[in-house]
Amino acid sequence: MRDVTLATFDAVLFDNDGTLTDSTAAVERSWHAWAAHHGVPPDRLGGFHGVPSRGIVEAVVDPGVDVAQATADIDRRELRDAEGVVALPGAAAALAAVGDRAAIVTSAGRELAVLRLGAAQLEPPAAFVTADDITRGKPDPQPYLIAARKLGVDPTRCLVVEDAPAGLEAGRAAGATTLAVTTTSAAGALEPLADLVVPDLSSVLFLRDGDGIRVRLRREPG
Repeated sequence: MRDVTLATFDAVLFDNDGTLTDSTAAVERSWHAWAAHHGVPPDRLGGFHGVPSRGIVEAVVDPGVDVAQATADIDRRELRDAEGVVALPGAAAALAAVGDRAAIVTSAGRELAVLRLGAAQLEPPAAFVTADDITRGKPDPQPYLIAARKLGVDPTRCLVVEDAPAGLEAGRAAGATTLAVTTTSAAGALEPLADLVVPDLSSVLFLRDGDGIRVRLRREPG
């Protein structure tokens, strides 16, 4: 494990849903309605947080189902529901502090990601990687490698901020240091994959240090 508070990072790569924005209620409404429509038992939907919608659909539908059509259906449903999406504690301050050294790396498509960020009144940074930009989703490292490339930095000098095991796996596979927030997953599920675990982004302070970013704890992680 690396000591996050002793390192200087060239960039900070933030997940969105569950890290910057709380979209849980909207996600659950959309997926449960989709599952009922397609005859998918609700208990098949567990354990996929942070995985792109197509990957979830491929894993849960019965053989013979048109995956492309089923994926388009869930994408349409999610785009119709941004009710109750809000910024999580510390998200706006974190993005503002990191500034042009930040990227958002989300498993959602670009249109949905922009919708949810707008509902939460968060402005995405210029470096923005969505499901539309990748061929392999989390836990594959590709999304974070693309984000580092967009910022022109070495991924091993990046901090990945995530709430889901799949995202932390992707960050570690990319060679990045990892910071986890316990907004959607229990600490026990995150600790094996994270260099530091905190309740949410209000627990840490991001500081510009020359051309780099440093992290300080506001309070002891819980």
